Amino acid sequence: MHKQWSDVNALYQIYPRSFQDSNADGVGDLRGAIARLPYLKGEPDSLGVDAIWFSPFFTSPMADFGYDVSDYCNIHPLFGTLEDFKELLDKAHERDIKVMIDFVPNHSSNEHPWFLESKSSKDNLKRDYYVWADPKPDGSPPNNWLSIFGGSAWEWNEQTGQYYLHTFLKEQPDLNWDNPAVRQEMQAVVRFWLDLGVDGLRADAVRWISKDVHRRDDPRNPAFNAGPQADEFGSLLHVHSRFGPNLFKYLRDLTDIVAAYDDRIMIFEDYPDDIFTTRDQYLGFYGVNPKVSMPFNFEGIGIPFGAENYRRFITEFQGMLNPSEHTPVYCFGNHDQQRLASRVGEEQARVVALMQMGLPGLPVVYYGDEIGMKNGLIKPSEIQDPVELRKPGLGQGRDPERTPMQWDDSVFAGFSTARPWLPIAHGAEKRNVAHESKDNDSYLTLYQDLLQLRTDYTIFQKGDYETFGEADANVYVFSRRLGEEHIFVVLNMSGKRRKFTLPHGGRLLAATHPSRIVAIAKDGKVKLRPYEAAIFECAKHPLREVL
Repeated sequence: MHKQWSDVNALYQIYPRSFQDSNADGVGDLRGAIARLPYLKGEPDSLGVDAIWFSPFFTSPMADFGYDVSDYCNIHPLFGTLEDFKELLDKAHERDIKVMIDFVPNHSSNEHPWFLESKSSKDNLKRDYYVWADPKPDGSPPNNWLSIFGGSAWEWNEQTGQYYLHTFLKEQPDLNWDNPAVRQEMQAVVRFWLDLGVDGLRADAVRWISKDVHRRDDPRNPAFNAGPQADEFGSLLHVHSRFGPNLFKYLRDLTDIVAAYDDRIMIFEDYPDDIFTTRDQYLGFYGVNPKVSMPFNFEGIGIPFGAENYRRFITEFQGMLNPSEHTPVYCFGNHDQQRLASRVGEEQARVVALMQMGLPGLPVVYYGDEIGMKNGLIKPSEIQDPVELRKPGLGQGRDPERTPMQWDDSVFAGFSTARPWLPIAHGAEKRNVAHESKDNDSYLTLYQDLLQLRTDYTIFQKGDYETFGEADANVYVFSRRLGEEHIFVVLNMSGKRRKFTLPHGGRLLAATHPSRIVAIAKDGKVKLRPYEAAIFECAKHPLREVL
């Protein structure tokens, strides 16, 4: 009997270019991922994760590494074939691993057949598949909307004498979701992959699919200083260029398709901003179709490490949700953000990992975080990311968090026998799967222990969340309750020893250093070392293991 999504212990993100190379071209691929399935689940020393999510592997010119799709229903030859993906699906399902793929609905590649037709003439049947507009009388773009990469979001097309809209790179023209034909095309893409057997889709950049139909200018951001960088994305308040009036309706149409299949889900990518309230944004996405869809929560990525900061962030978010309907999806790292261990520190990253795995819902783990991988150091000659290539030296590139997975201490870390597309990060000689699998105090052991807890006890996914013990500003404590079962998650987020008293004593379930014992005194007192965290079972309300 296969697990339902509601019972999945975690979702593991794979950036396919960087996971495992099978054909010695220096780039990860699907056959490489197949070869690494035993690492993920099903063997005595596996990580033990129940679901995986692949960043894009579709046919693409790779202007933005696959987020510029030229064929939504096929695989880029760099990664393999559709047959390879079917084999991956079958072998993952044999191990009871669910498979989620990326879905890029806002824009296609400018080499997609739809766009090639659309730009050919104003009379083409696919002209309205994209957003076209006449210039202003002086020839300038139709409005002031900006690309997230900086500069105008409009690109001139000489052949037809109009501009087309691109919220991202000019090689990524925005699809016109107000055209029913486009919506039908994208709904067909969702059906294609669900029919093939994928278990879920992660919908990229969804807030852009609906825009102001009048295409009004976005207002200036008063907090942004004008000057030479006045065309930077942050210089405007993006109230008209995204989060339009039909956003949730269009998403509902997609999730209605998902709901027609058994046990499938869709997760929306979205970063809340200050234009609308955080509550309205989250509850808007949760309201789309909560039985089968939910938004990521990425806010933890940008929050400074600290007990008060995390307590406030998580408690406020949990307070917005209806636990019987809404599934939290906490995410503390991904392919667009600095790596967790580099961002908060090595010991602190262990604390965040234990916190995340102790929270309700579906945690997301970025590949390599389970071994404590850090950002890679990318020389100017090694830069691949178009963001960094556009304006080198600003440190905005995403290459550092996309370096190859570190499997062993060989010259290319077991990722490939050829020089990888990005360099192996420093420290890989010890920070790798082979080394950590022999260390009972490693990051890998910690993640294995935490994932096993989430497998063994339902309380981790489905128990209620309650804050507890706010007297010490340096210790964040929350409890989880499910019927008569009760656990405490105690997180010392300071560089000094701290104490906490368990109300009824208890049993240690996990700690940030698996080889260390966190003792519980007879009176329930617990002493935590600097940056140490632990999960305790309440002695009076013990857990029932999943059968």
